[in-house]
Amino acid sequence: MRKYTQFIAIRVALIIAVAAWAQQQGPREHNASIAPENDWSELMANMEKMHLAMGSIERTGDSDVDFVKLMLPHHQGAVDMAKTELLYGKDPQMRRLAQEIITDQESNRKSS
Repeated sequence: MRKYTQFIAIRVALIIAVAAWAQQQGPREHNASIAPENDWSELMANMEKMHLAMGSIERTGDSDVDFVKLMLPHHQGAVDMAKTELLYGKDPQMRRLAQEIITDQESNRKSS
């Protein structure tokens, strides 16, 4: 459980760092060969899918079980969004972060 707690803490720190980075970057050009709204639409579709999956989970009354059941679709949503970043993103740091998210999640699934 300690390893999982550290994993979550690292992810939260990454999210905060990415949010701060994104604020500093301001508007960015999109790939001219792909309509600019495609990346946003796909990210929003990923979020919607994640929220629907999380919303369909029945409460068990056991906080630990409920936490894990909610985290599974949450992390799948992160993988889906990371794949979208790899498809549309240009920034090497963000693409590397996306690849790390995918790799970490696949590694965690195999070790579970």
